[in-house]
Amino acid sequence: MKVGYFLSCEEFGPRELVAQARGAQAAGFSGLWISDHYHPWTGAQGNSPFVWGVIGALSEATSLPVTTAVTCPTRRIHPAVVAQAAATAAVQLEGRFALGVGTGEALNEHIFGDRWPSAAVRLEMLEEAIGVIRRLWTGKQVSHRGPHYTVENARLYTAPEAPPPVYVSGFGAKSIDLAARIGDGYCLVTPDPGAVRRFREAGGTGVVQAGAKVCFGRDEAACRATARKLWPNEAIPGELPMILPTPAHFEQAAELVTEEMVADSVVCGPDLDRHLALLHEYADAGVDEVFVQQVGGEHEAFFAAYRDEVLPRL
Repeated sequence: MKVGYFLSCEEFGPRELVAQARGAQAAGFSGLWISDHYHPWTGAQGNSPFVWGVIGALSEATSLPVTTAVTCPTRRIHPAVVAQAAATAAVQLEGRFALGVGTGEALNEHIFGDRWPSAAVRLEMLEEAIGVIRRLWTGKQVSHRGPHYTVENARLYTAPEAPPPVYVSGFGAKSIDLAARIGDGYCLVTPDPGAVRRFREAGGTGVVQAGAKVCFGRDEAACRATARKLWPNEAIPGELPMILPTPAHFEQAAELVTEEMVADSVVCGPDLDRHLALLHEYADAGVDEVFVQQVGGEHEAFFAAYRDEVLPRL
């Protein structure tokens, strides 16, 4: 299993993200995941740069492959524009780019005041959007009129020699089946062997990627408090993360989240055996590439620990 680094656009600004990418490459991480948000989940996270601008900077700062984790090409940005952005990223990264996509969250996608569709409709929109994007990547002129999108006489004049892979995120049975049917790979954010197994049994091929969060530091209690302060949304259950519309709503829901609940999913503290055990959970679940996010700072110490201890032992 490969281990990459997860760049959080919710928690860090563009210059910090580029610095972290350089640190990840120097530490021996194999690739980069980068989130795509209009808002952070909570105000404490405090950032939300435009991902496509950051990716352009990453293409000059490192030689690592980059995957969006994940872009929603259905509401906030029309799929024809996502196709152009992703094509440019693939050219800038000289083929080291993959487009991770998903059905999105109201948090980011409701900003124009459009009705937030049901989960079933969002899956329909995602499938149509991926079809539009792939047609545009051919470099040919495209016109399309479907149930959700219209494209008229559109052509990408800057297109990659080969289309980037499309990795589809999915958490429920229907979305996993869609990922298996139309994706070049699959994305998830937990070490869920059942989800990976369903993806494979439904005919899914290609890479399975996943994200993981840790808060490495000398003081476990301080790390747990940091993880609870910055990422309480990790423990908000069910479909709520898909439908809550603002960071303030997430903060209200997070009042029910305890430090212990967040620590169940975010490994906190200096015990590198626990960090290794987390990575082994992903490997055992059938994940091919896991991307680790360091929560809350202390990145120099984190990268040194993973360079010297975790990655060699894995």
